[in-house]
Amino acid sequence: MLTGEIQVRVRYAETDRMGLLHHANYLVYFEQARTELLRARGGSYKALEDQGFFLVVAKVEIRYRLPAHYDDVLTVRTTVARATPVRLEHRYEVLRDGAVICEANTTLACVDRAGKLQPMPEWLTAAG
Repeated sequence: MLTGEIQVRVRYAETDRMGLLHHANYLVYFEQARTELLRARGGSYKALEDQGFFLVVAKVEIRYRLPAHYDDVLTVRTTVARATPVRLEHRYEVLRDGAVICEANTTLACVDRAGKLQPMPEWLTAAG
């Protein structure tokens, strides 16, 4: 299974009035982690899109265990859990000081410019 990690620092603008990372910003971190995982494989979203392949989020599941705070340094661990000809499933763990504070799963579907489901390039589905 393909796995990668990135580190992010919670910025002030990403927090709510309580100084906690707003729940929606976890999705931004997951996208950043997926992008870097793809880049580590020698690809990029831009190159995929230039070739007419668009990966759209079809499903998201998130379990928040503990809050993240302003200025925390988080590790986002991303794993390609499953790959089919038209879908990629990712699993995420968000850690602070080694402790899991959030777990999530996403399913991405590959579509063409018109939004119609299409097969992904084979090198991408080999990631699972």
